[in-house]
Amino acid sequence: MAQHNKLGKQGEQAACEYLIAKGMTIRETNWRMAPLEIDIVAQQDGVLHIVEVKTRSTAMPQFDPMEAITPAKIRNLVRAANGYVGHYNLQMPVQFDVMIMIGTGPAFDIRFIPNAFQPPLSRRS
Repeated sequence: MAQHNKLGKQGEQAACEYLIAKGMTIRETNWRMAPLEIDIVAQQDGVLHIVEVKTRSTAMPQFDPMEAITPAKIRNLVRAANGYVGHYNLQMPVQFDVMIMIGTGPAFDIRFIPNAFQPPLSRRS
């Protein structure tokens, strides 16, 4: 496994541990609806959390990891979340969270951004 993939997996594992410590239940990790993927699907208090995890080995002052959450990434996460909700026929609110993991693992500096973005409104004619 490439080093960056290994670091990403360590970041996702640490993110799961963090969410569990905050009282969330992890429903899925790396849920796929080809070609889309959700890093973590968690649940707490009747809310489904779609969690995108961004792991970096070092903090780069000139780069905000939130910049990696592009409009295209948001569209894909929303599409994947719709697929997940439909697949399991869930009737609950959905929240999109982002976790920024900085470090080399297993210890990370964690930045949890709950409700990081709202799904864009669809443009139907």
